[in-house]
Amino acid sequence: MATLFYLFLPFFLFLSSCSQAETKTDDALTITDANLAQIDTAGLAKATFAGGCFWCTEAYFERLKGVEAVISGYSGGSERNPTYEQVSSGLSSHAEAVQVYYNPKQITYSELVKVFFDTHDPTTLNRQGPDIGKQYRSIVFYRTPQEKTIVTDYIKKLNESGKHKNKIVTIVQPFKQFWPAEAYHQDYYARNPSDPYVVSVARPKVRKFEAAYNQKLKPEYRK
Repeated sequence: MATLFYLFLPFFLFLSSCSQAETKTDDALTITDANLAQIDTAGLAKATFAGGCFWCTEAYFERLKGVEAVISGYSGGSERNPTYEQVSSGLSSHAEAVQVYYNPKQITYSELVKVFFDTHDPTTLNRQGPDIGKQYRSIVFYRTPQEKTIVTDYIKKLNESGKHKNKIVTIVQPFKQFWPAEAYHQDYYARNPSDPYVVSVARPKVRKFEAAYNQKLKPEYRK
């Protein structure tokens, strides 16, 4: 039986990959600037990260106290108005990313950076678990010199700590543009609890995060 399991393991991983999600057509509308305008951004700061499948990354950050909204999308590439089909197939230069709108009086940029590095493997090049390709590369997009310093100092600290067997490969680059993903990707984890990828890959990761960050979570997510 063990031999059969390992024979079919690549097939199961293929089926569960974020990039193999069925494209929805009923509400596959791109989030527009008008949609984003519905978020009350007064007093909020923005942070942008790419750390693998955005369904997981979005779910982590939206659970944190001080985070008011998280938008899944694409960043780090040169193409304008990229689509999920282009990005997930590796036909664009973008990575799956999230844009986090947060209250800096309740949670700091440094705390967000720590969460980012705690919730994915920053040592695997162009890969997160079953999701393989440059669209899943690890990136922090900084907006100010201070943010760049925070990120580079934290990476240095991680490398020196020996927490990871291999060196951090996370890219640190200036923020240029964020393209919101199609509507059906937004809040995907919560709206699709029976999705095979959510069940087999995302849910165990999110539950592990909730246990580790229980005191930092919004009340409705505390155990």
